[in-house]
Amino acid sequence: MNKTFIALFFLLLPLFGHTAELIADKSVLTERDCFGRNFASYDTWRTFISNKLAKKIKNVDMRAKRLAAFDRKFTAADFNRFKTGLSCRNFQYVVDGNKVKGFIIQPKNITEKLPVVIYNRGGNGDFGRVVFASMVRNLFPIAEQGFVVIGSQYRGTFYKDKTHNDEFGGKDVDDVTALFKLIPNISSADENRVGMFGASRGGMQTYLTLKQMDKVKAVAVIAGVSDLTIGLEERPIMAKVHQKRIPNYAQNKQAELEKRSVLKWLDKIPQDVPILLVHGMSDERVSVEQSITLAEALEKADMPHKLVLYPGDNHGLVQNKAKATQEIVAWFNAYL
Repeated sequence: MNKTFIALFFLLLPLFGHTAELIADKSVLTERDCFGRNFASYDTWRTFISNKLAKKIKNVDMRAKRLAAFDRKFTAADFNRFKTGLSCRNFQYVVDGNKVKGFIIQPKNITEKLPVVIYNRGGNGDFGRVVFASMVRNLFPIAEQGFVVIGSQYRGTFYKDKTHNDEFGGKDVDDVTALFKLIPNISSADENRVGMFGASRGGMQTYLTLKQMDKVKAVAVIAGVSDLTIGLEERPIMAKVHQKRIPNYAQNKQAELEKRSVLKWLDKIPQDVPILLVHGMSDERVSVEQSITLAEALEKADMPHKLVLYPGDNHGLVQNKAKATQEIVAWFNAYL
């Protein structure tokens, strides 16, 4: 084959089928398109879900109900709009020598630098990890409004090797703070306009990050825990999570819970960062009182904040998802 042709082929290769990396940082080992494999089209995604349900649920009627629920929640029109308008990558980065999974979502055809929202997920370990459906439901609607959304899965998640585990507000917080080092190497991101959005346990991650960093301009938290001791009294089953995740929990239970409770060190976070608190009033996982009590403390400390409560709604705000998203987008538009 002609050497000139070979050289030209490799020169043009990036234009055909290869997608440029979104994060130009040496600590990022790999990037993979979220809209690939089972998620390349709406039909392949729906088939993937249908096959999973067939393996898990033997009852045909129950399986049909679950698939119908998928159809109501996720439409082809939304999928196609997101795929057309957004770039989304799952990536692997290194924190303290550990390989950690992360994700980044941003609009396509960007003509100016965009504000950044760091998303802190809920759950613990593999429970609550951000899968494609989570992105579609919770993050794509925010990114398409003109934000670069980036987040960590936390150490150990998506890995069979659990040597470096999620510590539920311990060293895993480093996985969040490490994202700040990546932001300057995202060409579309404005490193001077960074907000943070936490859901459930992600609220704890957000407050712990604020304690260490002064680069966050605005915060939004859905159904966050502000006092883990009271949270444990309200939901005793969380003791299993604490015992499994938190180092030295048996020996230092109260101290470890207080380390993770923003109400115990509210004066240690920046006092001028506006905080949006959103909560469903019928939340059975995290009591709405966790947000109400924090809002009262913020008011007493004269810290900028807003409390939005949705009567009758649950932990996931299933009745008010669109309204909550609008509230969060408006908040970041106002302060970033």
